[in-house]
Amino acid sequence: MNSNIVCSKCILDTTIEEIEFDSNGVCNYCHTHEMMEKKFPLGQEGDATVNKIVAKIKEKGKNKKYDCIVGVSGGRDSTYTLYKAVKLGLRPLAVHFDNGWNSDIAVKNINNATRILNVDLETIVADWEEFKDLQVSFLKASVSDAEVPTDWVIFSILFETAKKIGVKYIIHGHSFRTEGSTPLSWTYMDGKYVKSVHRIFGKKKIKSFPIMNMFSFFKYSIFYRIKQVRLLYHISYDEKKVFKLMQDELGWQDYGGKHFESAYTSIFQSYILMNKFNIDKRKLHLSALIRCNQVTRDEALLKISSDPFVGGEKQIKFTVKKLGLKMSEFEEIMSSEVKSYKDYPTYYSLIKKLEKPIRFANKLNLVPDSVINKYY
Repeated sequence: MNSNIVCSKCILDTTIEEIEFDSNGVCNYCHTHEMMEKKFPLGQEGDATVNKIVAKIKEKGKNKKYDCIVGVSGGRDSTYTLYKAVKLGLRPLAVHFDNGWNSDIAVKNINNATRILNVDLETIVADWEEFKDLQVSFLKASVSDAEVPTDWVIFSILFETAKKIGVKYIIHGHSFRTEGSTPLSWTYMDGKYVKSVHRIFGKKKIKSFPIMNMFSFFKYSIFYRIKQVRLLYHISYDEKKVFKLMQDELGWQDYGGKHFESAYTSIFQSYILMNKFNIDKRKLHLSALIRCNQVTRDEALLKISSDPFVGGEKQIKFTVKKLGLKMSEFEEIMSSEVKSYKDYPTYYSLIKKLEKPIRFANKLNLVPDSVINKYY
């Protein structure tokens, strides 16, 4: 029998360690969403904000080949962000990190979008043995953050590339209206955490991609004045309409679940997270869509009642083999005691102590709101 307490408005529940409910049974994540809606209004105010952002980016990028960087994965959010950036008159460089897990659809989506939009693409390819070693390290660490290596390396690459080509703006594809806010207990990341887990469980020395530490982050943000912009915070984002637009204009193809443009993400979120950690990330995405009236609560509850993993034993064996593991090793990983970022060296205590300066940096647009919402 399911004893989870579920929010009366969305479908987030007590599988989330940090969740709290008000007297009406509405969760703290719904309240955070309401505050974000007030802080980032749409309509005329949103349009005015976008115009100001675009004007600043153009001014800082004047007389340069590119005026901003957009990270692309072939997924829906990053593709739409690139599309909007170009339609707003910006001159982005698209940057992609190839960690060895791109689906064929993701590759086609990236190539189609950059070709049709006439955007240059820079792809940083990881040495497969190095990246595999890092991913296996996180699996052996027995934490729910096993996708953090990819996310943090992308973050590191975007800053490194921006500094290299003299660009002052990185445009991210995240939208709180469609993705929600990921609980810290589900996904934590910082450079010290990534390096410490790899130091404990890894075997290879990493040379082919950067892992940014906190000093580098502040150097990029404060000394080099590289700012992060979440363009979709200010733009109406109806998923169904966006899907159709991208299909019609960019030849974009859907690949299934949220972020399943990566073959690793597909099995990690739909199988490993579900079976080992009792984490269903569909709840975050669907809850965000409920708050934006893009799906009903009943529709969302029906969707999460189904098993998201459809790959079967064949996909599991393929993934395990590609990671260089034996099935017995993978089974041991799946049955090992669940741990968290709290069991490993991180910057978390320092981040908490630096709350005031980080909030100040947030006001200067050097640190995005997602950092504030996640850590404070």
